[in-house]
Amino acid sequence: MIKNRRALGGAILVLTLMVGTGAGTATAHDLPGGDGTADARADDHARLRAILHRLTTVDGGPGALIETRDRRGRTVLTDGVANVRNGAPIRGDSRFRIGSITKTFVATVVLQLAGERRVALDAPVEDYLPGVVRGHGNDGRRITVRQLLQHTSGLPDFLAHLRPQDIVADPLAHRDPRDLVDIALAHHPDFEPGTGWRYSSTGYLLAGMIIERVTGRDYGEEVRRRVIEPLGLHATYVPGTDPRIPGPHPRGYVRPGEDASLKDITAISPTAGGATGEMISSGRDLNRFFDALIQGRLLYPAELREMQRTRPTGSDDGRRYGLGMESRPLPCGGVYWGHTGDFPGFETAGGATAQGRRASIMVNLGPGSSDAQSDDMRAALETALCADRPGT
Repeated sequence: MIKNRRALGGAILVLTLMVGTGAGTATAHDLPGGDGTADARADDHARLRAILHRLTTVDGGPGALIETRDRRGRTVLTDGVANVRNGAPIRGDSRFRIGSITKTFVATVVLQLAGERRVALDAPVEDYLPGVVRGHGNDGRRITVRQLLQHTSGLPDFLAHLRPQDIVADPLAHRDPRDLVDIALAHHPDFEPGTGWRYSSTGYLLAGMIIERVTGRDYGEEVRRRVIEPLGLHATYVPGTDPRIPGPHPRGYVRPGEDASLKDITAISPTAGGATGEMISSGRDLNRFFDALIQGRLLYPAELREMQRTRPTGSDDGRRYGLGMESRPLPCGGVYWGHTGDFPGFETAGGATAQGRRASIMVNLGPGSSDAQSDDMRAALETALCADRPGT
């Protein structure tokens, strides 16, 4: 969710050794199941343990957690610490802020409304939010709902104009979604609607507002009613204005500068993200959510096809973006579907394959993490999703 999450204060940070105590060999919390061999599982775990330990040593993260699920069962691996002051280890059932993975939940609700013919994906935003998107060449009469969800609207990203330092300096400050939208609309569009692709969290603030306008209920209530409760996601929350993380959780940290100590930012107003990044979840819940979504248990086939109709993002790694969900190629062949997330204190990623493999990963540091942290998180996710596959 946060732009320039590695560069608080303008410095690109390269972290080396883990801060705090409690670093050590990754801890496994294995739940038996499936029909795989013990040797294959041990090899998969060894590869994942090595990456997790790199995340909490060379890459500089305090702690890391990955939860995987495949035909052999469910596994949780952890490394490092949940609290740098007392060295408490990361719990396998930890809850954490998921940042922009919130977008996938929001897009799912919008697509459910499309399936109910209450929202038209190719209708202008003006139809739902008359007069809201105006100013400096931004015009809701020329931007569609689909373009909001796919980052092709050209709307400026409010996070490009809301400094991470300001959020860190006053983490409990309340921020109204309309005010955040207005921050973006004070700037000219990045491109004409539909002519390019650029990640813009502004579109998801507007998507949340559309849900409220159409249903008469807050977007968070619709996410709870339509996704969280039907799937039994007992560790997943839309916190609203509550700055706490309920239940077991690691502390969340930022690094305010290259040589600065870690700053605890566990308590923060979720309104800094709202419908673009405020949610809290767990590895188990994220895996259940992504699997249900990919397997068609949340959307009608037509709407799932729309969600998975992707366009290139311009990255050199094959990443393509659909409606609130992206696809990436796997080194073992095929693709996985998922999303990444950043919110002060945490970096997350999750995804699933059509074959039923799913994995979610969390590190309790950001902004102030190194580029290597994101790279190794992706490597861990892909290792988990390629486990027990030919050629791995």
